[in-house]
Amino acid sequence: MATTKTESRIKNQESSEKAVKSVKADKVEAVIQSAQSARRNPDSIKIATSPATPRNDASAISLRDDKKGGLSVPVFTLEGKESGSLDLPKTIFGVEVNEPLLKQALRVYLNNAKGHYSNTKTRGEVTGSTRKIYKQKGTGRARHGGITAPIFVGGGIALGPKSRRVTLSLSKKMKKAALINALSQKVLDKQIFALSGLDKATGKTAEFAAFIKNINQKSTLIVTDKVSDMAERASSNLKNVRVVGVTAMNALEVIKTQSLIFTKEAVDALEKKISEEAK
Repeated sequence: MATTKTESRIKNQESSEKAVKSVKADKVEAVIQSAQSARRNPDSIKIATSPATPRNDASAISLRDDKKGGLSVPVFTLEGKESGSLDLPKTIFGVEVNEPLLKQALRVYLNNAKGHYSNTKTRGEVTGSTRKIYKQKGTGRARHGGITAPIFVGGGIALGPKSRRVTLSLSKKMKKAALINALSQKVLDKQIFALSGLDKATGKTAEFAAFIKNINQKSTLIVTDKVSDMAERASSNLKNVRVVGVTAMNALEVIKTQSLIFTKEAVDALEKKISEEAK
């Protein structure tokens, strides 16, 4: 009886192995046939892509470039009226954003902007006698040394914070790349505009306040080739408006501001600066 059961189990196992081998053979044959058909007809190959940004559709890529950037941004006057458009160089405002690099740059800039100023004194730094406060034995009390020990009032602090300066660094190449990535991200967010007539600013705060209100922006960084006294005076009393030169701009300044407003001269100066650094 036991022999019969063993024989039937062996037969079932052999039949299941044959079935698995036949299924594998069918799959291999199907793969070979599909590969041969693809070789004969390459157009039938389909690449799985995201609906938003098709990778193998050249017309979709060119359409995206035309929309987001042929990289032209609207130009506004100081009255807040639109007056044409300004073309931006694609090598600066149209690169693919490298998020890890951008995060690293922001971490470096934020760390270097803060300091660790809390400072406590250890038992060796506080003022007090180093004499043993009482003899080692015979008092019935715990053994102690100097009065400056952390256990006593007025003594040192054990494991307290110490003032220090932690400075992180980025190479020049990484700083430049981070700035270009930040500007490209702002273009994707549609938060870059152009300004004409800044040289005609009267220095009145109300003039700049009306301009920011008309273009409907909350925080703005106005970038010029060189900062004029009138523009700086007009923006100094506005909380979220700053006027800076091209040389003072970095990735942190770009990212922490809602919108960037460039003058045409600033774009030319930035392009010249980037090209000179690349040499």
